[in-house]
Amino acid sequence: MPPKFHLSLLLHAHQPVGNFEDVIEKCYENAYLPFVRMLEKHPAIRVGLHYSGPLLTWIEKNHAEYFAQVRALVERKQVEMVGGGFYEPILAVIPTEDQVEQVTRLGNYLERHFGERPSGAWLAERVWEPQMPSALAAAEVGYSLVDDYHFLSAGFEAKELFGAYVAEDRGKSVRLFPGLKALRYLLPFGRVEEVIQFLKEAAATHPEGVAAMGDDMEKFGVWPGTFEHCYGNRWLENFFEALEANRDWLSVTPPGEYVISHTPLGRADLPTASYAEMTEWALPTQVRRRYGAVQREFNGRPEVAGFLRGGSWRGFFRKYAEANLLHKKMLRAATRVAAMPVRKIASKQTEELAEARDLLMRGQCNDAYWHGVFGGLYAPHLRTALWKNLIRAEFLADRQVAGGLMSRVEMLDYDADGANELLFTMPDCQALLKPSDGATLAAVDFRPAGATLINSMQRRQEAYHARLIDAPHAASGAVASIHEQTRVKEEGLEKYLRYDRWARNAFRVLIFSPKRTREDYELLQLEEDAGFASGEYAVKSSGPQEAELVREAMLPTKDGDVPFSVTKIFSFGPAPNGCEVACEVGIKLKQPLERAVTIGIESVINLLAPNDADRFYETAEGPRPMRFSGTLPAPILRMEDGWQRMRIALHAPGAQDYWIAPIETVSESEGGFERVYQGSQIMARWKLSTEKVLSARLVWRIESF
Repeated sequence: MPPKFHLSLLLHAHQPVGNFEDVIEKCYENAYLPFVRMLEKHPAIRVGLHYSGPLLTWIEKNHAEYFAQVRALVERKQVEMVGGGFYEPILAVIPTEDQVEQVTRLGNYLERHFGERPSGAWLAERVWEPQMPSALAAAEVGYSLVDDYHFLSAGFEAKELFGAYVAEDRGKSVRLFPGLKALRYLLPFGRVEEVIQFLKEAAATHPEGVAAMGDDMEKFGVWPGTFEHCYGNRWLENFFEALEANRDWLSVTPPGEYVISHTPLGRADLPTASYAEMTEWALPTQVRRRYGAVQREFNGRPEVAGFLRGGSWRGFFRKYAEANLLHKKMLRAATRVAAMPVRKIASKQTEELAEARDLLMRGQCNDAYWHGVFGGLYAPHLRTALWKNLIRAEFLADRQVAGGLMSRVEMLDYDADGANELLFTMPDCQALLKPSDGATLAAVDFRPAGATLINSMQRRQEAYHARLIDAPHAASGAVASIHEQTRVKEEGLEKYLRYDRWARNAFRVLIFSPKRTREDYELLQLEEDAGFASGEYAVKSSGPQEAELVREAMLPTKDGDVPFSVTKIFSFGPAPNGCEVACEVGIKLKQPLERAVTIGIESVINLLAPNDADRFYETAEGPRPMRFSGTLPAPILRMEDGWQRMRIALHAPGAQDYWIAPIETVSESEGGFERVYQGSQIMARWKLSTEKVLSARLVWRIESF
């Protein structure tokens, strides 16, 4: 019998921690269920299926019958279950012990529910770093799949990509498939005849080789236009029928089975990489634009394009301070949880340890740590879910670690940016103070509710913003890869393209001309002094619940530079059913001003869901939605969050009023360009005339109900 060429398909299905129930249900109805039903009709089509833990537990709860369908496919050797990290983390950037536990947990789950322990593992976003073989081997993983891009980056040639290889680190190894980009784009966006022709040509030169592809199951029904294309127009069934019709020379073989029956082609010593689109998204915006131009220039010359390299996945930590801060919060929580005492007998403490570890691993789910067409950094509900899990994990750990709930302050480079921060931890609150960025608070966590209050996004230029002007106002009739589409969810998004001068932290001091209006504030046209807003402050003193910081500089005015000093005193303390965060700002001039200036202290608060009735500002005229834009009277401004069951009151004695504006980003997602509420900027204003001293105080009171 002549040797057969092999096609190995690994389909990946995932839903992020914190995603909306209706979104997951739609994905189930449009992709997960119809895909499995199609497999049932075509028993010769044998594939590897990977489902992430958050999706599996949702299916177990909401569609237990689906487990029976998949189990039947496993039992008849049509489906091979593939493992990975349970909560779909980027394995390379989580602690070593968590790498093993994430993979082991999903392996245990799959064995329990489907009767088969996986030998392979899916790598979230195909993020590979050279140490991955030892990490995977430690979790007893036999094989994984990356992209041909990884192999090409290591100097492999296209003709060498039709087999499995050995990847090794410090004597530990794992088999590795190169997933072919050509197949990733052909399935399901090319004609079926094109796919078969591609496989025939590969079989002619690699008679016993394999063409492997690993990609999202959501592309078969969830991506725009694909449900009608795959099922209404029968693309998927036509594809399966074509594979069956060519079974005399083509075997559709699960990846694990191929690994067992075939000798590896050699070593694969791969550099840090992900799929090609991800490495482009990770680049800083201006570099990404230039990279795109170079790609277009050499688009017709694959021998040159093969040498083009994008950035590393970790580049998102440099590109987005919000992603970096979330990652460092995760590492901090991991350290605290690792310090929890292990007890040999069952008790409340052992239950809390197990709960804390689960919360920590939930907080490692990758989606909200990065941004691209699929990444969820711009999605507040996904960021919030991770913060909530990490806050709760750290709080549980603090309850068991000696002295963990005592009020304390630590000076450390929390976010690994080269400058020290002050981390204040109290029973009900944790706050991160950045002296290097205007002595502002980058995070305020209300621990009783597991709520992070600031949780906003700096509005930045993104490379794709230039495409908005040319974005189509109606969907094209053609079905294209999601990487090649431009769609908009509402017209006029370009008017929301405004860019912040600095991070959306709280308690930033803004000094600007009284001629500036609230509309200028919303449009980011205050022309506030940069030195006092974002300059570095010196830490004069700090204690468990208080810190004093000072900045002295020159304030440029039309009448010349004026020597100026700003002192900020932060204090943290308990309040009925919650806590208080206060900032007292002292302004000293070494000479009188010729003209008055306005002093503002800015709050940034994100209660999510800005149009929901259970989240609002209290006003004399009744509740106002969180997307409210306008002026409200001082000194007290109240907000309520019925979902997280907390109230926030801002108190600014002597202030003129509060200027309020929503913070809205324009970002690209699977469904197209969209406007997303990222919280509100709320500025309390005081007037500084010609006197030499001004004292202003802003207090947040946060309470559970």
